[in-house]
Amino acid sequence: MLPTGLGALCVNAGRMVLDAVLPPLCLGCNEIVETPGALCAACWRGFSFVAPPHCARCAAPFVEDLGAGMLCGACLARPPRYRRARAALVYDARSRRLVLPFKHGDRTDIARACGGWMARAGAELLAEADLVAPVPLHWRRLFMRRYNQAQLLARIVVREASPGSRLRLAPDLLRRRRWTGSQTGLRAEDRRGNVRQAFGIHPRWAAEIEGKTVLLVDDVLTTGATVEACAQVLQRGGARHVDVLTLARVVRPAL
Repeated sequence: MLPTGLGALCVNAGRMVLDAVLPPLCLGCNEIVETPGALCAACWRGFSFVAPPHCARCAAPFVEDLGAGMLCGACLARPPRYRRARAALVYDARSRRLVLPFKHGDRTDIARACGGWMARAGAELLAEADLVAPVPLHWRRLFMRRYNQAQLLARIVVREASPGSRLRLAPDLLRRRRWTGSQTGLRAEDRRGNVRQAFGIHPRWAAEIEGKTVLLVDDVLTTGATVEACAQVLQRGGARHVDVLTLARVVRPAL
């Protein structure tokens, strides 16, 4: 085994050689950047990160600060089953160029940076969570894609949490019991019907969730139908609270 100082020197030298041959590229535009998994200055300014002021429940951005604890009209009209949701990015044309290659194009390297953004956006949720669970894929989808993007993000989020945290990653806490197809293009009501009774708790976790706070992790929050279906299952299984953390969230235009 190399001495600590020499080992670090070898690692740094190897990294310099690798960067010279394959320089790190911006996740947003493929321009050369200083470190792997980073955004260039132009892309960083172009991404819309979700930040206060926003709805205390679902984190939908507000145009102006309405005060602590304020809820958006959608949450007042139809309170979601989860307690709170947070997201790192607004899902728009810019972030779509990041999310879609990660989700459908085998760009699993994107998970590291995205998981870090999510951990910062969901710090208050992580501080209270006991279990972190990804939204599951049906086995057919997993076979075709070869990875669950939500599970990759969940692993990074747990890793980025504070040292000594009581967090536990529960990668198979939930199972998708039936094929639901794609939700793309479906109205909110149709999405809810499509995922109704589609999820179940893995038997080996059944005794673990009683009284626990579960943090659900997914890539994009659209209407919330999927995470609400998952939350309902967890609540029926005895979870005390269910929170949601996603990489991005769709923001409906203000009327």
